[in-house]
Amino acid sequence: MTTEEFIRQHENDDVATLALKAPRGGEVDVAFALRQIAGRQRARKKLPRWAATEGILYPPPLSMEQCSSEATAAYKAALVARCQPQRMIDLTGGFGVDFSYLARGASEAVYVERQETLCQLALHNLPLLGLGHAEVVCADATDYLTTMPPADLIYIDPARRDDRGGRTFAIEDCTPNILAWRDTLLEKAPTVLVKLSPMLDWRAAAQALGEAVTEVHIVAAGHECKELLLWMERKPRPLTVVCKDDDYTECFSAGSVTGDLRHWAEVRIEEGRRRWLLEPYAPLMKAGFFAVLETRYGVRQIAANSHLFIAEDEEKAVLFPGRCFEIEGMGSLNKKELKRLLQGVSRAQISVRNFPLKAEELRKRLRLADGGDTCLFATTLADGSHVIIRGKRGRFFSQQ
Repeated sequence: MTTEEFIRQHENDDVATLALKAPRGGEVDVAFALRQIAGRQRARKKLPRWAATEGILYPPPLSMEQCSSEATAAYKAALVARCQPQRMIDLTGGFGVDFSYLARGASEAVYVERQETLCQLALHNLPLLGLGHAEVVCADATDYLTTMPPADLIYIDPARRDDRGGRTFAIEDCTPNILAWRDTLLEKAPTVLVKLSPMLDWRAAAQALGEAVTEVHIVAAGHECKELLLWMERKPRPLTVVCKDDDYTECFSAGSVTGDLRHWAEVRIEEGRRRWLLEPYAPLMKAGFFAVLETRYGVRQIAANSHLFIAEDEEKAVLFPGRCFEIEGMGSLNKKELKRLLQGVSRAQISVRNFPLKAEELRKRLRLADGGDTCLFATTLADGSHVIIRGKRGRFFSQQ
């Protein structure tokens, strides 16, 4: 049996189990085969177009973990298409997913990567993806940057791990350090697109890089923040913040009011009165334009740091960009109130916002299993009281 035959025969098997049972000493390169099987399995979800392409070879697990999904790569390609670059450079090619999308709109596309094994994979994979015109360069990003000819666009995704493999999140701790190389990047290209960790504070990053940052894109997939993108240009202009989550997109001026309006919604349960609890999409949470959301959608926050909103009518609840729950009840942590609030509930979905207990701690305290149709939000009201709000998903929840 050849290595490729082994891969095909076991392509759906559990890799950990297969590693224990796989024969050693034959013609099969077991280590390579296991890596390809694991890579193909992960690619089916993260990179379906790559997974469907015959002959693609996959890297070690860390590179697969770090690479973009096809959805986020396609979003970056749409951004880049606006400036129609003839020559684009990806200074941190990695597995090549982002490059494979960005390069399609350029007549000259250069993939730069310091790891020779990844360069070899790029030389093999890119032609299979229809990118035979791509130039693959094995070099350190900063070394190549100092000697490269001018380009129309530079893309860079600095490594977010230190020499010991630990994660880093501060912009100055990434490799290469964008702060140190900002001026050189903009000398070489009028437009630079930087990908950073979604854990990073976008305001701090934009402030550190100065007026060259003209756009911030907070990108989520499946309601989970995946990337923070900084769009830099030579010519300064007012900063725009874009929140993207699957099919939802919303823009904000960075100069918009970001504080609270201090007119908090009063959360009261009244007979015959329907109200909805709203939780913004993840990019909106990260962006922090809560007062703007109040104005745009006609809703009100329940407190300064809880970042949950109340809608007084169904039409406003339907339009709000986030999760929506029709409020069924509310109570404190008082035993009597909890008994009333949780009557008939044995399992629930629990979320906490600005609350002294974590979700799992609260679940143990309430003795509730996970799941079911009941949703509990533990939070803090404007008067400082800790409450649990019980809700059910609105009938229009399909939009989320």
